[in-house]
Amino acid sequence: MDSDPAEIVAIYRQRWEIELLFKQIKQNFPLKYFYGESANAIKIQIWVTLIANLLLKVIQRGLIRPWSFSGLDSMLRITLMYYVDFYSFCNHPEKDWEKLLEADVPAQKEPSLFD
Repeated sequence: MDSDPAEIVAIYRQRWEIELLFKQIKQNFPLKYFYGESANAIKIQIWVTLIANLLLKVIQRGLIRPWSFSGLDSMLRITLMYYVDFYSFCNHPEKDWEKLLEADVPAQKEPSLFD
């Protein structure tokens, strides 16, 4: 009871930020099961999740167009296997998606062995 009220408010604010981080991780990076059984394997999986969360936060802050965290996570999962400039794609998705689709269409039919 001897603590300063401002200090208690600051501690609670930090605790609330931690709770929001846990909620965000549970929603976007479900850790339903662990890939290893050792303590080290579980720690590695949790650290990788935290690093991925941090990288998405950095990307989200660098974008001009506003994205929700879960929307950005979904878009990253969709475009992960394509060679795209992710910042440009997230700022102008309609324009860059059309370019991506045009590049994916084959220009000519390749001759078959049996033609």
